[in-house]
Amino acid sequence: MDLRKLKTLIDLVSESNVSELEITEAEGKVRIVKSVAGAVAAAPVAMAAPVVAAAPAIAASSAPVAEPAAPAAPAGHAVKSPMVGTFYRASSPGAAAFVQVGSQVKEGDTLCIIEAMKILNEIDADKSGTITQVLCENGQAVEYGQPLFIIE
Repeated sequence: MDLRKLKTLIDLVSESNVSELEITEAEGKVRIVKSVAGAVAAAPVAMAAPVVAAAPAIAASSAPVAEPAAPAAPAGHAVKSPMVGTFYRASSPGAAAFVQVGSQVKEGDTLCIIEAMKILNEIDADKSGTITQVLCENGQAVEYGQPLFIIE
């Protein structure tokens, strides 16, 4: 992997919500990890001879990456994303959000929409209660299992 491509990957990771990226190519493997402060470290995992000469300079210039402290778990029941996609709080850009902080919901009420592969999937409450936190921004990319709402 050439240095320009590696620099581009580092820039993409530092500007995105991705915290870790691992790329495997014919000539080797590179792992890029974003730390809590936003700094990015790249380390070769297993590289071929032509690239190894340049890769240690990149790994040596970066400080060791500290593991981020685990955030405190919010109290209440977390409604988690059942898929990877884009989070939307309303059915259309001009419409009101399905729920707000303080909204009373019953099991089966629609909380949000996650768009995946151009398909809009309604995410329903799996518990009755009050919405105490909305953990995602409108239009944000979400991962499988990522908490979206807290219901108490």
